[in-house]
Amino acid sequence: MEFSIKNGNPEKQRTDCVIVGVYESRKLTAAAVALDQATNGCLSDVLKRGDMDGKAGATLMLHAVAGIHSERVLLVGLGKEREFDEKQYRQAVKSAVKVLNSSGARDAVSFLAELPVKKHDVSWKVAHQVEAVMDASYQFDCMKGKAAREKKAETARGLKKLVINVAARADLKPGEAGLKQGLALASGVSLAKDLGNLPPNVCTPTYLAEQAQAMSKSHGLHVQVLDRAEMEKLGMGSFLGVAQGSRQPPKLIVLQHKKGKKGQKPVVLVGKGITFDTGGISIKPGAEMDEMKYDMCGAASVLGTFKAIAEMDLPINAVGIIPTCENMPDGNAIRPGDVLTSMSGQTIEVLNTDAEGRLILCDALTYAERFEPSSVVDIATLTGACVIALGHHLSGLFSNHDALAKELLAAGESALDRAWHMPMLEDYQGQLDSNFADMANIGGRAAGSITAACFLSRFTKKYDWAHLDIAGTAWKSGKEKGSTGRPVPLLTEFLKQRAARG
Repeated sequence: MEFSIKNGNPEKQRTDCVIVGVYESRKLTAAAVALDQATNGCLSDVLKRGDMDGKAGATLMLHAVAGIHSERVLLVGLGKEREFDEKQYRQAVKSAVKVLNSSGARDAVSFLAELPVKKHDVSWKVAHQVEAVMDASYQFDCMKGKAAREKKAETARGLKKLVINVAARADLKPGEAGLKQGLALASGVSLAKDLGNLPPNVCTPTYLAEQAQAMSKSHGLHVQVLDRAEMEKLGMGSFLGVAQGSRQPPKLIVLQHKKGKKGQKPVVLVGKGITFDTGGISIKPGAEMDEMKYDMCGAASVLGTFKAIAEMDLPINAVGIIPTCENMPDGNAIRPGDVLTSMSGQTIEVLNTDAEGRLILCDALTYAERFEPSSVVDIATLTGACVIALGHHLSGLFSNHDALAKELLAAGESALDRAWHMPMLEDYQGQLDSNFADMANIGGRAAGSITAACFLSRFTKKYDWAHLDIAGTAWKSGKEKGSTGRPVPLLTEFLKQRAARG
């Protein structure tokens, strides 16, 4: 998709389609009014006939409208004007792209960025329009056969070029800045989606390490990959305990983006990278087990975020740590009842081998100490309990530092990638008591997402830390099955805000 920024009049655009908005009760936006005047009231006449009333997400395509240069006019419903906000704005963009991708239009000019969205400037509107367009246009078909891909190419339709119009010439510069931000974010989200959607026989720990190494060359990141022997020297007995049941070698991937001031303490992102999770000896039911390829979406979000901030050239120091392996029920796999010794020296009784994510994260969180971080955020598809608590709309947020939690919540609101601050009181820690080790790796069914966070908190005493449980938001099931790319938008916005603070 090709994007550009422009300032012009809607009636003068020589394009396949002009996109304008209509509020509920058939109220035309400023750009739609200009088109209506140029066409002697054509738009008003169409609306009076009742073909569209402006409800949010509704669309109406008009062809060969006299008095303008565009071949088509796409009317997009915006809902009630007084209630128009970020959500309705993004919905309008996605609705427009969906229609255009099934039409014969190859290029279009969008006047949606001219719409007022409370608390947001031109740069934000352009960035979000670009990211929403790319999100709505995303397809994953690289694993399909040659014949299927060739047939699709022959019958391919869809938008190839989008011009985003801004209201004034003074908006061109911030619009260009927004375009750069939006393209970078879309690039990071697409990478996270691709990695999540790849089958587990392709996206192995070694494959993730290779992708990180490729990014080091293309995006100027410093990347180090630790193998099993190096992790053994570090004493990562918890992480390696999970990995020992698989023939795929485990990897600890460390990325560094060094664009901040000298001496600036880095933000560390830690992403869970279980490339396939059978549950191990505590094996999962067979139904929908294929979706356990998505258990590395935390890792994918770290890689996607680092790609985004590298393309933005964000002035910040950041470190990404990705512990990655498979969780398999081999004869060498850990058993319920085994005791593992973590890198921190704390011992863990394994009561359920399907609670493996926390076992690899705890050693990565201890490893993060060496970077003397300003803060650490781990991202993990950690618990089904979080899905029960929050569904598929919000990621669960836990933290030992309220100010950090507020930063992440604010970033999620701005990025439209929201999280919810969950409790993590000392009262819950007792559920992790063990008769045979310093702690158990599960705390029972009650408050499962909270006790998982409490487990991780025992390895984060030396820095400000937050945990994002993305089990409900990282992918979709059913007809729309696929990775969402979340929480790359939240994490990127968080790092942007940190960079702006210096």
